[in-house]
Amino acid sequence: MNNPNSWLQFALYVGALLLVTKPLGLHLVRVLDAQGATFLDRIVKPVERATYRICGIRPAEEQGWIGYTVSLLAFSLVGMLATYLILRLQDHLPLNPQALPGLAPHLAFNTAASFTTNTNWQSYSGESTMSYFSQMVALAIHNFTSAASGIAIAAALVRGVARQSARTIGNFWVDVVRVTYYLLVPVCFVFALLLVSQGMIQNFRPYAVARTYEPYTIQVPKTDAAGKPVMAADGKTPVMVDQSVDTQTIVQGPMASQVAIKMLGTNGGGYTNANASNPFENPTPLSNFLQILSIFAIPSALTYYLGRMVKNQRHGWAVWGAMFAMFVAGVLVCWRAEASGNPIHQRLGVAAADGNMEGKEVRFGIFNSALFATITTDASCGAVNAMHDSFTPIGGLVPLFNIETGEVIFGGVGAGLYGMLIFVVLAVFIAGLMVGRTPEYLGKKIEAYDVKLVMLVLMVLSATILGFTAWASVSDWGQAGLNNAGPHGFSELLYAYSSCVGNNGSAFAGLTAAPADGNPHWDTTLGIATLFGRFLMIVPILALAGNLASKKIIPASAGTFRTEGVTFVVLLVGTVLLVGALTFLPALAVGPIVEHYLMGAGTLF
Repeated sequence: MNNPNSWLQFALYVGALLLVTKPLGLHLVRVLDAQGATFLDRIVKPVERATYRICGIRPAEEQGWIGYTVSLLAFSLVGMLATYLILRLQDHLPLNPQALPGLAPHLAFNTAASFTTNTNWQSYSGESTMSYFSQMVALAIHNFTSAASGIAIAAALVRGVARQSARTIGNFWVDVVRVTYYLLVPVCFVFALLLVSQGMIQNFRPYAVARTYEPYTIQVPKTDAAGKPVMAADGKTPVMVDQSVDTQTIVQGPMASQVAIKMLGTNGGGYTNANASNPFENPTPLSNFLQILSIFAIPSALTYYLGRMVKNQRHGWAVWGAMFAMFVAGVLVCWRAEASGNPIHQRLGVAAADGNMEGKEVRFGIFNSALFATITTDASCGAVNAMHDSFTPIGGLVPLFNIETGEVIFGGVGAGLYGMLIFVVLAVFIAGLMVGRTPEYLGKKIEAYDVKLVMLVLMVLSATILGFTAWASVSDWGQAGLNNAGPHGFSELLYAYSSCVGNNGSAFAGLTAAPADGNPHWDTTLGIATLFGRFLMIVPILALAGNLASKKIIPASAGTFRTEGVTFVVLLVGTVLLVGALTFLPALAVGPIVEHYLMGAGTLF
């Protein structure tokens, strides 16, 4: 951690994030106003109006929280079903030069659910599973629509806070159309061109085949005449055989267009299996910097949007400050853990100064791997430029805990803000109890119904993660997917369900969620977890938005708890950490924490 170059990069990142926050926040204020004027109106306005006419949308009519919720659920259901059908029928659709087959039912379900919910968990290798048509139509379109939906939900909750005596919280269809047309598409168009300029591919060529300098041998599952894996005597372990390799297949395709929205929309699903560690998906240090900046750009700007909408910019910056404090703490802990390396390796003569380079791309090194891992799990992105499974126990604990906070440390596009506002309501409720006053948030009384909705959101997160993890940990199918034993194997389980419920999508990559025997349990349960983590939380959040919108704003008094300043930031951070610690500390204790102490004692898993 004594590397001045790394500290300089960190300072540049923070400075760039601050520079984009206000202008992008102001743009969001205009975009999320149905009558708002933007500099893109001349080009985009005719397309927006045509979309309303074709789809029968009445932009002047707003919806109550129930109508808004029904529209969101219907939109998501139709998109998920369409994606499922495309993936199942992939071999009958165009733009498939590799002649890749359609996906199995459980894998198609998992993928459709994952991309619909902005999770982008991948139980497959993109380059060997998805055709160009599937990548562009089934997956990349969801990257736009799921991101737009998340921003729309955040806007609805902010309107609920800002309005008084209102029955409506906006129009879902207008919000999604305007966010897509005025924000995501134009920014991604420019971003994709920047990525192409750095060497990222964008074409429709068939995969290239190159001959290697030296043949090498790998082990692959043995198959029978029907192409099915041959299993060992236990009926669970596939028989492995040697295979000589003297060629390498080099992926091609429309990559830059998908990577742009994958990062800006905090989706995270990689075009290739190696994700952002692949030199095509992340060619240069500049492309790496731009990608991690794009992850936080919209979530950070939404805090400025919050301040403008509630007419209290200091409150918006206070929320930003709470997010930023937790972000910095996570980076420093993860960076220190990875820079310290593995003491067992050091006793074998591996220099401590090299740190833990296992699973990391040498082009990026320790700091950029730790920074990327922290950012991608602070947000609900899930893209990776290093394998989290290879991190030290404490280094791996940081991204795991980031997800288990509800990914409110800037968080996903929209999801981070509405998740943090849940904690804001809880924080002011706690503050009210401590001083013996009726809790208030920006002039609105926080009552029993509001707190019940907040607790329902938090219970969905914890019960789903811990419930599925407990089930998998005692099941044969759950243990069969593990690559490691002991506490590290448990961390793989816990990370998988935390990632899917948190709509993150990254993984401790040692987990095999799509085993060779075609067992559907992992794909099915992880797919259900993504749906629970998205929609069972969104419904009470929109109900909270509707209830807050109907309340009157009362004038501040001498006893009103201020929602800006250092005291509020400390209380908000404490609430997030306390809820996360109380809920998940027992599980973390038998996973990465005990593994850390065992590593110090000379044991690896």
